[in-house]
Amino acid sequence: MLTFKQNIRGNVALGVNPLGCKQEVLNQIDYVKNKGTFEGPKKVLIIGASSSYGLATRISLAFGAGADTIGVSFEKGPKNERNLGTAGWYNNIAFREAAEKEGLVAKNFVQDAFSHETKQEVIDYINNEFGGKIDLVVYSLASGIRKDPTTGETHKSAIKAIGEPVIGPNINMQEESFYTQTLEPATEQEIADTIKVMGGEDWVLWMEALKEAGVLAEGVLTTNYSYLGTELNHSYYGGGTLGRAKADVDDKATHINHLLADINGKAQVVVATAVTTKASSVIPFFPVYCMGLYKVMSEKGTHETPIEHIDRIYRDMVYGDKPEYDEVGRLRPDNWEIDSDTQAKTKALIEQINAENFTSDMTAYGLFYKEFSNLSGFMVDGYEEQEVTLEDLKALTF
Repeated sequence: MLTFKQNIRGNVALGVNPLGCKQEVLNQIDYVKNKGTFEGPKKVLIIGASSSYGLATRISLAFGAGADTIGVSFEKGPKNERNLGTAGWYNNIAFREAAEKEGLVAKNFVQDAFSHETKQEVIDYINNEFGGKIDLVVYSLASGIRKDPTTGETHKSAIKAIGEPVIGPNINMQEESFYTQTLEPATEQEIADTIKVMGGEDWVLWMEALKEAGVLAEGVLTTNYSYLGTELNHSYYGGGTLGRAKADVDDKATHINHLLADINGKAQVVVATAVTTKASSVIPFFPVYCMGLYKVMSEKGTHETPIEHIDRIYRDMVYGDKPEYDEVGRLRPDNWEIDSDTQAKTKALIEQINAENFTSDMTAYGLFYKEFSNLSGFMVDGYEEQEVTLEDLKALTF
């Protein structure tokens, strides 16, 4: 029988609890079901569907709006007792099983979303087995590396400052330590590579391929999740390489809007709030920002997990009657985070955080750590130990 142990290196999760991942997916499904149904899309493609925002989107639209979904993600299954695969592998399986019990279509493509071959396979599936048309395309891909599907060149993103170094506080969850970090400025090549990996180029390639194949429904919507942040994290996020990549997403949305004009389609950039993800936990300084922000927002009753945030986006804003847009047309569900009082209190709290108190109740370290653990199936509410073998896990199919 297998035993599951949480293993963290720095702020990167290495271990996984497959049964905990399943319970976490079921918890998110229960959250959506308890909110009731809403009118939304019925045929949805989600690129980057196996965790965090992508998974939450799939759950919200399937169990809230009754949507059939296609999910594309790059995950790995179990090999041996020391390598049980990735959390997203088990999330895909748990979602499919739950959706099919409700009579919904839940197709998983577990392969490289950047490749031309994957795009064509998805198009063939839409044409042959998914009704021929999709009415929502969600781009939620998070990757630090991308192989250009045409040139074959591999590009790696770099989370760095631009112009001048940035110095600030960070934490190491493995060692439970608090330290000062220096973020070096990026080279022009690193900036270009980060845009290549995390910008909007692949979003455009997906939409062009889908449009050319004729599988986009009249009035199709495509969304792409962004993050702008505030003055408290501008130096290393909005003003750094990540910010350049997000600006490229804005530019590409304009291109896609022109592309979809003749079928009355729309590209919508969604500026999401700060949440705990595998990606956000390794952004320099960002965990400390979250520890302060979450504490303030929890006390205000406005803190959200990915499923809470995403469900509000689609239920209330995209397909509801409470949308909020900024001056350039981006949807702004980050309104609770950027609230001036919330930011002022967060700034004051962060200035008090140090090596002696960062794990205390003064901050939201405990909440951040729990949400981080949940991503790998640990510390999951409602989880109960079960006997399972490696063969049991290998028998699971996505």
